[in-house]
Amino acid sequence: MTANVTEQWTAHISTAWDVLGPFPIHAREQHFISPSFPLNLSEPVDLDSSWPSSYADGGFVSWSQFTSDASGRLKVSFPHIRWTSLRATEGWAALQHHSVLRTTLTVYPPEHSNENSTITPNLLVELKQGSFYTILPAEDTNAYSKNAFEWYSGNIYATEGSPPHIVRFPVPPSTKRPTKYLLYVSGDYEIRLFGDARSSGSETPVLDISISARLEIPGPGLVRDHKHDVVGDLVDGLSFGNALGIGLRSASEWWTVSSISPSPELQAAGLSLSLLRRMRFAPGQTRILPIELTQSQPFFGESLLIELTLRSGETTRILPVTINLVHRKAWSKSEVSAIRASYFYGSSIPSHFLVLPPKEPNAKRLLPRPPILALHGAGVDIISMPFWATALPRQSHSWVIMPIGRTPWGLDWHGPSAQDAWQSVEALSAILEQTTSWRPWKLAPDTKVVVIGHSNGGQGAWYLASRFPDRVVAAIPAAGYIKAQAYVPLTQSRSAHFIDPSLRAILEASFTPDDNDLFLSNLVDTPILAIHGGEDDNVPTWHTREAVSIVKSWRADADITYKEDPGERHWYPFVFDNSAVQTFLDTVSSEHTAPPRGAFTLTVASPAECGSLHGWRILSLEMPGRLARLKVTLDGEVAVIKTTNVNVFSLDLPSTNTKVVIVDGIHLRLQTSRGVATPAHHFLRSIADGWITCLPEFSVLTCRQLRDLEIRPESIQRSHRLHTILQSSGPILLVVPDNSSSSRELAIAQRIAHDLFLFHNLDAEILLDSEALQSHDTGDFETGNIIAIGTPHSRYIRRNLRESQGVFQIAHGPDSAVLQLRGKPLNETSQGVIFSHPHPAFPSASMLFLIGNDEAGLERVARLFPIRTGVSLPDWLVIGQSADSFGAAGVQGAGIWDEHWGYNNAISWHD
Repeated sequence: MTANVTEQWTAHISTAWDVLGPFPIHAREQHFISPSFPLNLSEPVDLDSSWPSSYADGGFVSWSQFTSDASGRLKVSFPHIRWTSLRATEGWAALQHHSVLRTTLTVYPPEHSNENSTITPNLLVELKQGSFYTILPAEDTNAYSKNAFEWYSGNIYATEGSPPHIVRFPVPPSTKRPTKYLLYVSGDYEIRLFGDARSSGSETPVLDISISARLEIPGPGLVRDHKHDVVGDLVDGLSFGNALGIGLRSASEWWTVSSISPSPELQAAGLSLSLLRRMRFAPGQTRILPIELTQSQPFFGESLLIELTLRSGETTRILPVTINLVHRKAWSKSEVSAIRASYFYGSSIPSHFLVLPPKEPNAKRLLPRPPILALHGAGVDIISMPFWATALPRQSHSWVIMPIGRTPWGLDWHGPSAQDAWQSVEALSAILEQTTSWRPWKLAPDTKVVVIGHSNGGQGAWYLASRFPDRVVAAIPAAGYIKAQAYVPLTQSRSAHFIDPSLRAILEASFTPDDNDLFLSNLVDTPILAIHGGEDDNVPTWHTREAVSIVKSWRADADITYKEDPGERHWYPFVFDNSAVQTFLDTVSSEHTAPPRGAFTLTVASPAECGSLHGWRILSLEMPGRLARLKVTLDGEVAVIKTTNVNVFSLDLPSTNTKVVIVDGIHLRLQTSRGVATPAHHFLRSIADGWITCLPEFSVLTCRQLRDLEIRPESIQRSHRLHTILQSSGPILLVVPDNSSSSRELAIAQRIAHDLFLFHNLDAEILLDSEALQSHDTGDFETGNIIAIGTPHSRYIRRNLRESQGVFQIAHGPDSAVLQLRGKPLNETSQGVIFSHPHPAFPSASMLFLIGNDEAGLERVARLFPIRTGVSLPDWLVIGQSADSFGAAGVQGAGIWDEHWGYNNAISWHD
């Protein structure tokens, strides 16, 4: 496969591939194990050797050969494996497997190149539906033992329009002759990505990947990337949202967009464009420039013309930009199409969502009907795939809101994907308020929603409804799975054969916040219509049946109905467009939520990722990492509470008539505000001899305990897993050492920034140690989460760990700095540590440290960066070389912090 030619440099990927496999693996295990498993790439690879694999007759597999087509598409299968036999006992888990793929990449210099040229072209690679890839020199085998291999994440979800990786050459290509490299790919077959082979009439699973490479001569300035532009539709000349985004990529050097200048015609037309924030681009980085749009009158032009001012050092350039617009007429009762809206996710990232307007404006003297929040399935790009919007029935008085979830896969409607869903609702409310003619269609203040979803979106509907029950009026989950490890079990895990059971329990505790079945107690008072096709070959029908059974186990008379459509498979166009669904939607009232009936149980694992139930909310756990439950029994003005693992909880006073609470046998009368307006929340906290109760407004005069115990809304306990680093109120800041112009730390930061953009459309900015330290000293912090990357010698890392006096410390010897865990040196070769940490300025934000003793250690923890669901990542991990072969069994320490970010003896493990 020949790539594009730029300045006569040419890249060619051979169509001949060597493949080794298959090997058992569970989904996401490739983030712990070496992507080249079972190979050790620091040694020459013997293509005549065979390797143990329990999938093969005889117990060993050897190399085999495959051929890709001219476009770089490669299909890999192993028909000699008796998949039917494996499936008979292991189910879908047996189909998931790992293989190593190898070919050559050849870079050809220009035919008449300048031998003295110092320009090295950029190598841009895109791997679709493969997990990782790396390139090595093909001739200099001595470089193997010296090199900590740089593994790049593939575009495993095959997201369209993804930004390319700029791959660092392990040795520069020659300007005199062709230079050959070895290209290694980790090929991991996952059921959720490729589906069951039987759906296409075969017993043999097929890994279907594609890879391409091209070269570009790095030029000055920024390159436009139209695929990532964000522009809301204009309805009768008015923008449906105030956010504009311009996709840009730096081909080389550091560039800052310092200002924008709209054309005079735009200003004359009453249209104002302002740069939301200055934006700096690292070499190779793709970002979306945020621009705020305001209008004083309708605008009917076909495009927006602006100029961007770019700066790099002393160099200034002007980049002209054209943004094309889409105009729509105002919706009517008889005709409408989905409208593309825009808003700023996390206050600064331009983002899209779709809406389907109702047929009629709000009825007079009645509260607006709750909108329908519709969550799409995995891999569905709702912008380019119109079937999702057309499958949702238009309502008479309810808006249908279709969030993107950050990207077509996102984080399975958890974390930033859930944030995107809720913020889309808030954004629509703001959009409708801004224009007089749209206000008759506005949402109720702090509106609740009816959440519906299909497939992964059905799972997301279970998730949002059970984690935020007071924000959900009703739910219609269709074809949703209960949780990932029930969808495809972890039974074929390689690490399970070697891991200490205590360590495994700690690692898998990080799955708990995602396990929907554990939180269905929260839905006993929520009307639910659960739907599934009777012959679903993607998500087995038993998932919804079991979810209904669990809700009924919590309360036999729970308002939940199961609708199974006989003979239907995973997707069918009338899954939501039918009389049963419409009748259910018509019964949903916007005026009130069903009151609690007698007793209910609120279940929480991560307070920061959960809301309230009937006004009761758990804010802090006694033992993070374990479930917390609040069982509430109501009797008039008295609430009898039984707590399990609860440290602090609150009650929203306006939502209840409770005057007296009995908490674990302790009688407490709720304080009144004595003529002052009723406060929003009443806090209760466990102490040594029982419980105390306090109103926030009396923190100084009558309840000093509240101030002393630091019960504040922003102090809601953070999650006990690393994935919460993705939930940021601003751009995620990646801090690397100052000498990082060509360092491993910068390379890792660039890859993480790329993956944040690819997997979640999250923005990141790369800072140097000196810049971060200056912000530290002046207190001029950005509000986003921080990721610090480096070694124990990195200045920013040393400063933060010295000042925090936390579990991880750095000891300074006469010649070196050594990271310590509770006084134990962590100084093994190729060892790495990844852990969460309090933010230096904002209690509602957090930090993440990636520290390696050397480049190999840094690379190992970089692969653990929490970019996908289903990777078992608690608050902290120490990992060593043995993980390359034994996966998670090579973890040398792991744990979950206590409520004060301290060492938790009960949920920690180290060898």
